[in-house]
Amino acid sequence: MNIADNLTNISDKFPNKTAVRFPVGNADGYKYEDLNFSELEAKINKYANGLKKTGFKKGQKVLLFVRPSLEFHALVFAIFKIGAVPLLIDPGMGRKNLLNAIKEVSPEGLVAEPEVHFLSLIFRDAFKSVQNKVTTKGLTWGKMRKLSDLLECSDSFEAEQLGEDEMAAILFTSGGTGRPKGVIYSHKIFYEQTRVLKELFSLDENETDLPGFPLFSLFTLSMGMTSVIPDMDPSKPSKADPRKLVRNILDTKASFVAGSPAIWEGLGEYCRNNKITLPSVKYLVMFGAPVRNEIHHMFKDILPNGTTYTPYGATESLPVSNISGREVLEKTAKLTEDGKGTCVGTPVPGTKAKIIKYVDGPIPTLNQAEELGVGEVGEIIVNGDVVTRSYLNAEKETNSAKIYDLDQIWHRIGDMGYMDEEGRLWFCGRKSHKVETESGPLYTIPCEAIFNNHPGVRRSALVEVNKIPKIVIERNRVGKTIPKDKLRSELVELASRHEHTKNIKDVFYKKTFPVDVRHNIKIDRLKIRDEVQKGML
Repeated sequence: MNIADNLTNISDKFPNKTAVRFPVGNADGYKYEDLNFSELEAKINKYANGLKKTGFKKGQKVLLFVRPSLEFHALVFAIFKIGAVPLLIDPGMGRKNLLNAIKEVSPEGLVAEPEVHFLSLIFRDAFKSVQNKVTTKGLTWGKMRKLSDLLECSDSFEAEQLGEDEMAAILFTSGGTGRPKGVIYSHKIFYEQTRVLKELFSLDENETDLPGFPLFSLFTLSMGMTSVIPDMDPSKPSKADPRKLVRNILDTKASFVAGSPAIWEGLGEYCRNNKITLPSVKYLVMFGAPVRNEIHHMFKDILPNGTTYTPYGATESLPVSNISGREVLEKTAKLTEDGKGTCVGTPVPGTKAKIIKYVDGPIPTLNQAEELGVGEVGEIIVNGDVVTRSYLNAEKETNSAKIYDLDQIWHRIGDMGYMDEEGRLWFCGRKSHKVETESGPLYTIPCEAIFNNHPGVRRSALVEVNKIPKIVIERNRVGKTIPKDKLRSELVELASRHEHTKNIKDVFYKKTFPVDVRHNIKIDRLKIRDEVQKGML
């Protein structure tokens, strides 16, 4: 199999349908450059032939650093077509992690913007494995070729066929709770992810996608959907300009929009303040971190013909489960506010989830894990065709994250949670953020929810110092008008009403919380904890 065959089949079926749209201009007025599926397939084939002539070949790892553009999708599918393995690393992970990741993977090919090629001259050690190079534009040296040169090649190419478990791509984790790890994807996993997403949202060629996370469009294009490249920097989702995104959505009648909650929170506030509705949007999909109930509330009036969705998963297993904002508001929001955790829905078709007793260390086989009952908080593990089997060059990390059950693999997702009587999965926080106290463990999401109920709190972070739980508060506009001592006493009193927060009496304030580099929304509680320990707050 080859995931690129999906797009070839779509091109044969809908040759004249618009595949990709790229906005040119600004929020005051865009023009859109388009490629239909026939043109996209021709460009993919030209690039595939050009890459092979340049020396790229089946099995090679290819580092891809190209900005979202009409070329991005063509290049990804071209790399798939020749049987090579694209490496997709988030540049926002920081220079040190980025260079370490490149060195660890040892890519043989580099397809990138000019600044990355210049970076490779400065940090030669990290790029020393690279043999074949293509630049999107600008100067070339040595055997490097320009992308435009590849367009002179034939527009006919037969995709390499690979085994379903052969390496198809390497996607790096964000490194939010440790060093970034390369997750090995197979072509079968890409097929399964495409199938699941299509089934979950009843997607077909009549929908238009606007992805805040570029890789999402690889799935939607494979379904025959039109993909609109939003006018934003995907490596900085919290900086996305809502005015531009609203214009892109209205211009193109986008019906499926997806990305970090940081994108849509800003867009929602802009729409609410300016009384804007988005009638074309049926599915507003937010992933990467728990979504506050207020965001679901906010979009009720903005999406007259749709609702929000919050699929749950990880780079190693995506998606695991899904829930709509409509179900959240009708059935689970009050429980979340009462400190019961965040409901992330029922497992998606083909995926199973279990809750096991937390163990600090590897669990080699499933019969060595103790499965917990309904309502008992433990470690979440998942199994299914969307679950990856290993990390690249990281046997220790693989053994720590995987549990073997004969020929099946269960992934330890790194989160704590429980299953309810209706078979829904509830998220209670990261394993690494669990707070051990003299009276037992506390979990971040249930505890923070109590403090977040205060009208002066934007968000909170539960941390532990010497087995004593402490809460750190990021105030909103209302909170900044309340004297700190008064707010502190109100928060302690609020906590005293709940069994799981009654012992949290130490309150600290931080102007702005540090967040993860990929989604700009996950709170870096370990960094906050260190600041509390050092007396910085």
